[in-house]
Amino acid sequence: MTYSAAAALQAAIYGRLTGFPALAGVLVLDATPPGVGPDTFVLIGPEVVNDRSDASGKGADHVFSVAVISKATGFRAAKLVAGAVSDALTGSGMTLTTGRLVYLAFVQARARRLGEGGVRRIDMTFRARVEI
Repeated sequence: MTYSAAAALQAAIYGRLTGFPALAGVLVLDATPPGVGPDTFVLIGPEVVNDRSDASGKGADHVFSVAVISKATGFRAAKLVAGAVSDALTGSGMTLTTGRLVYLAFVQARARRLGEGGVRRIDMTFRARVEI
């Protein structure tokens, strides 16, 4: 098993999201901002990594989440950002500094209201296969 490409995968995801034109002006983070925070932001979240090594070499499946959190009224604004995130990540391949991204696919999404309903959160799950 190898976890050696995890940081490279996260960096590539961050780079793709921050450079994607449809997400211009949307803050991309890997930790919830302290205090009030922006009205809408993207949060690169947790991951689960499973070994996919075989006789041909080392590899791993990375199942990770990306959340869109928005204070905008209704779900529309959050869904537009979530759609852009999905388009950005499932578009053309990304180059990693460690390993090679074999594929990256959307798995599922869950949209919900937080607290008293003033904040919307969409959690999207993606699966990436990396070979070393």
